[in-house]
Amino acid sequence: MAANEKVKLLDKEFEIFITSEKIDCAVAEVAQKMNENLKNEDVIFIGVLNGSFLFAADLYRKLEFDSQISFVKVASYMGTSSTGNVKRLIGLNEDVRNKTVIILEDIIDSGKTIEDLVKQIKGYEPKSIQIASFLFKPDAYLGTLPIDYVGIEIPNDFIVGYGLDYNGLGRNLPHIYKIVE
Repeated sequence: MAANEKVKLLDKEFEIFITSEKIDCAVAEVAQKMNENLKNEDVIFIGVLNGSFLFAADLYRKLEFDSQISFVKVASYMGTSSTGNVKRLIGLNEDVRNKTVIILEDIIDSGKTIEDLVKQIKGYEPKSIQIASFLFKPDAYLGTLPIDYVGIEIPNDFIVGYGLDYNGLGRNLPHIYKIVE
């Protein structure tokens, strides 16, 4: 898909915010930190679908240690705003007991989804739980958990691309676009 300065998805217009080159650099930096910190751990990555699938794939290919990966699916968005309700749609099937669990998120804004996920995963008795989010909105974050790995901090704008969507569209965009108000 050619890089357009602006794209239209349904009734909204978006403009380039983060290029694919900057995305790749940020993923490489997160991978490098993980390669240093996790090389001696028994690690399982848990990607949160649908949004994290591109980040998870790009990150996983850059890791230099043995690990497992699985995915869970939750939903808390409708349109351009969070519903505030976190629903677990597809659960975890792998045994995470005594393993280092790294939750992979595409974006953390309010933190409701990640707080709920951590609470659920603790019930499976992992050795530890860490959080990696490609994008983080510190101004929107209401949670108390530390975010262990952050690709890029961004303002509280609505964005699409690189796995993020607007009503199901835009996940395939190679760049990240922000909404034009």
